[in-house]
This record gives sequence, structure tokens and C-alpha cells, in this order.
Amino acid sequence: MASDRHGGGSVPTTILVTGAAGFIGSHFVRHWRTRHPADRVVAVDALTYAGNRENLADVEPGVVFRQADIRDQDAIADLLSEHRVDVVVNFAAESHNSYAVLRPVEFFETNVAGTVALLEAVRRTGVGRFHHISTCEVYGDLALDSPDSFTEESPYRPRTPYNASKAGADHAVRAYGLTYDLPVTITNCANNFGSHQFPEKVIPLFTTNALRGLPLPLYESSHNRREWLHVSDHCAAIEAVLDRGRIGATYNVGSGVEADVETIADLVLDHLGLSPDLKVTVPDRPSHDRRYLLDSALVRGELGWRPSIAFEEGLRRTIDWYRDNRAWWEPLIGRSPVAEQTAWAGR
Repeated sequence: MASDRHGGGSVPTTILVTGAAGFIGSHFVRHWRTRHPADRVVAVDALTYAGNRENLADVEPGVVFRQADIRDQDAIADLLSEHRVDVVVNFAAESHNSYAVLRPVEFFETNVAGTVALLEAVRRTGVGRFHHISTCEVYGDLALDSPDSFTEESPYRPRTPYNASKAGADHAVRAYGLTYDLPVTITNCANNFGSHQFPEKVIPLFTTNALRGLPLPLYESSHNRREWLHVSDHCAAIEAVLDRGRIGATYNVGSGVEADVETIADLVLDHLGLSPDLKVTVPDRPSHDRRYLLDSALVRGELGWRPSIAFEEGLRRTIDWYRDNRAWWEPLIGRSPVAEQTAWAGR
């Protein structure tokens, strides 16, 4: 994106955000509206089980919302033309690893075919910038005692249907950039956490279960680790890439802070003053990755981005948000297609 658009803010941009009613997408819409109030934002979401229009309630008066599926190339192309969109940021994806084990075809249809349809719509309408949100999981996993971390040059070795579907989308984005000269960028991020995350993911699952006095299901491999990044820091990194990133480049976005699932369970229970007896062990899901860790030196050195929210402070804020916003998450209980407590029993 040209620096004169957002360096001085003199030329308003129209930005279309897919997956905008989801967790990270809605945070990004909120972030962009705060940082660039003169810009026009078109929020697009298919409103599947994890999409929640309420996530945009506080910003929707200043946002155009359209329910649409990224696989519908004609509908997306019409939106891009109607609103004269300058930038597309693609968060739209199926993202639950456990669900992908049970329904892999849906993940490839949305994450790969959907991304290709979106790229085609962008190509047809001449949008000036396409940014794609990916994941650390495309690189595979690391041994728990490994000194390594994944760089932007690490080979792709996805181990699950979700990982593979995101890897396929990344390859499509790069291919369109090289073949059709589309101005693309990609970010591969660490595990995000924060408010408004659907309560199937581990931190909101543990928090909402704890608040209801229900067990916290820990996989047998409870010392497998993840790198954790607060969603607000992720949004700031995407903004930096849109503003200053090199066309065609990929940037890893991580905090460098790791925590295993048992540590997270203990932190949640301790913050809420509850007994560790709520922890229960459940079977691992198939292909349960051991560890992810990104080397984010490129985005830090080249673009000057740094995470600003410490993990434990961000986790406390997140737990408090779920405690104080039961009206947001209670209607969502039961909508997840996977119950981790029972999904892998007998496998």
C-alpha cells in the first residue's frame, strides 16, 4: 500500500475485510476504524457457526456489513466493484483443528478453493492490494526440546487437514502474485488470544468451562507448547505490513512467548480462584502437534513492529472479559461441532 495513503491519511482508502465477524477479523475491523477513521470499511462474513455479528456491534454504524461466502466469486467481485475497494484483507477460514479432523473437505473447500475464488475476484476487479492471514501451523511442528524456530524460509510440512488447507491457500496467494502480478503479502501468526474468541479454542474453552464449574479438558500430551500472541498485537502487525511491507513478502508474527496447555489451565483456575481439581485428561486428537515457535525477526527489524501486551497480563484481561461478558458467550455454548471431552475417545 502506498505510504501516502496511510502515512498522512490524506487519501481515504476502502478496505474490505473477509471473516470480519470472526475473532481476529472483528478485532482488525475495530483496530482499523480506530487507527484510520477516514477510511471506508466493508466487512464480509459468511456467518458460519463461529461467525458472530455481535462482534461488530460497537463499530457497525461506521462499517458496511455484507453476508457473503468467499467461495462465491461473483458476489465478492460485485462487492469489490460496488465499493471501489482498494485493499482486501483475508481472515476468512475454517480454523478449528479438531473439526478439520472430522470434516476435512469443508476446510479445503473454504480455505483453499475459497481463497482462490477471492484471488480471482481481486484479479477481475483490479484491487490494488491483497493481504492474506495465515498460521504458524503450515510449517509443521518442532520437538519440545528443539532449539529451532520457524523462519519465513522454513519448508511447509503441514500435519493436519487444517494445516494443509492453510498451506494450500498460502501457495495459491504466492502463485497469483507471481503469475498475475497481484500485489500480495502474507502474515503467518502465532496462536492468538483475547476477547470475542469463539469458546471452542483453548483459552475461552477453559475460561467459560471454569466459570460454569465444568471440567477443563487437557490433552494427554499436556506439555505440548504453543506460542501466544495477543490479538491486538497481531492487528498492529498487519497494519504495519499493509503500510510498509514489501509486495510479495511473507512475515512471521510472533511474541516469542510459549506456554503449554496445563500452564494455561492453571493460570485460568488461579485467576478465578478455582480448584485445580477441575482439570481432566482427555485423549489427544490425531496428529496433535507438539510445538510451534516463530522467528519474527523480519517483521521486527524491517517494519519496526513489537508486541506490546505481555502474555500473563493479556491472559488476565481475557479471562476478566469472559467473566464480565457472559451475555456474549453463553448463547454460543453448544454451537461448536466438536466436544473435546469426548471427540477422540476410543481412537
